[in-house]
Amino acid sequence: MTRELTTNIEVVERLLEPAGRDVVDIGCGGGWLARELAARGARVTGTEISDQQLADARARGDADGKISYVVGPAEALPLADASVDAVVFMNSLHHVPEAAMSLALRQARRVLRPGGRVFVAEPQAEGAFYAMVRLVEDEDHVRAMARRALDDARAAGLERVTALEYDVAGWLADVAALRQRVVSVDPARTARFDAHEEQLTEAFHRLGTERDGGRSFTQPMRAELLVALT
Repeated sequence: MTRELTTNIEVVERLLEPAGRDVVDIGCGGGWLARELAARGARVTGTEISDQQLADARARGDADGKISYVVGPAEALPLADASVDAVVFMNSLHHVPEAAMSLALRQARRVLRPGGRVFVAEPQAEGAFYAMVRLVEDEDHVRAMARRALDDARAAGLERVTALEYDVAGWLADVAALRQRVVSVDPARTARFDAHEEQLTEAFHRLGTERDGGRSFTQPMRAELLVALT
């Protein structure tokens, strides 16, 4: 079955309708999603597990006061109860420690205001991009555990109302850009990337589709919208 080819931000906008909402971007990394949400009228709080992980996002500014950044893990959000309208896990739930994934969803439920929503988008363990980066880290298990946590979302006080499978096409200029993308998620990957650089270079050229001087890679995704149980 052919899935829709789209972008992650388009899916977020379609399912979450972020304009005018207070939104938490959990595991925000360099802040690309926070900036996209702010541009669409949201007030955004981006979270990461360390100041180091937030350095790039903070360096890019706060979109005229529409974005703030705080340090704290998904399983212990440094936010007050019932303080936001929406929580977003964009490619981040599977990076939460396995034993804490359900707790992270309970934390998302805790900070929601009445009528709030949780949006979760997870990359599937398939596709050209994953076939390449699994040379650095095989995430089959953690992605399956994230899927299990979502399937048991009612235990966290949440209920799935929408699910959507789609494809995104990411573009990388070269292997150096791939390295930056992979290592930025977890600096501990640096040594593993360097150890497999020859294999990664071969996979980059073999699995990617040539476009604009670089390579394009398709990544299957699944997004879910959850609401609080009453």
